[in-house]
Amino acid sequence: MDKQSIIQYKSEFDAIATYFESDNGQEKVEVWFARDLQVVLGYARWENFQSAINRAVESCNTQGINVDDHFREVTKMISLGKGAVRDVADYMLTRYACYLIAQNGDPKKEPVAFAQSYFAVQTRKAELIEERMAFISRLETRDRLRASEKQLSQNIYERGVDDKGFGRIRSKGDAVLFGGHTTEDMKKRLGVKDNRPLADFLPTLTIAAKNLATEMTNYNVEGKNLYGEPAITLEHMQNNQSVRDMLGKRGIRPEELPPAEDIKKLERRVATEEKKIEKTSSKLPSKTR
Repeated sequence: MDKQSIIQYKSEFDAIATYFESDNGQEKVEVWFARDLQVVLGYARWENFQSAINRAVESCNTQGINVDDHFREVTKMISLGKGAVRDVADYMLTRYACYLIAQNGDPKKEPVAFAQSYFAVQTRKAELIEERMAFISRLETRDRLRASEKQLSQNIYERGVDDKGFGRIRSKGDAVLFGGHTTEDMKKRLGVKDNRPLADFLPTLTIAAKNLATEMTNYNVEGKNLYGEPAITLEHMQNNQSVRDMLGKRGIRPEELPPAEDIKKLERRVATEEKKIEKTSSKLPSKTR
């Protein structure tokens, strides 16, 4: 997501926030209404959005958090045209409730992906939202690579290649992707310990490149019905070469990209931040004025 889109979404989410006095009358409580949130999150039907709300409420319950502090059923008057109005169901939501809804929403919707970071970052500063979205993108890309490599390992095991063979295939693929530099060479260049995966220290772009090559290998191993280590190794090397060539056309050399933060540290940081979201989110006031 580019910076302009982030700024636009931020403006839309800021615009639907509503403020009520807290119970002690000394501060303002920031809340959102579900009907407004439905629109900015890109849900056309209330019934579909209601499903995301229900999952969010269940998640809140599972964590032992008082649902009434964050979700409140209310009614809202809507215009039907020609002066006619009717009541519809709605919810008053805290920032934490909105975060849970985004977490339980459709991840294919770009506004939902934005909302997951928007409601997690208390300051609402665009640059911090953008930073968190970049963190989440890298974690998700790393998870996809783990999944595709696990699938490849399973696929080729059924085709006569054991775990050691899988390691050799992956290493030879790396050597092609990184312009002749082996996995061990890249670990030394990036200062990665021998017992840690190289991918845990690669930038998002390089992780995505490795994943694309691995997915291509998975596809062709099955499609071409490849069997045995030599044939699968050649396929994986060719796929990594194709990905490297594509990057090269855009002036990108994977071996020259700087290392990124240890993915394990990033996972711990994001997990710690998520534990703080509920604690830093204001509770709904007992009365609305």
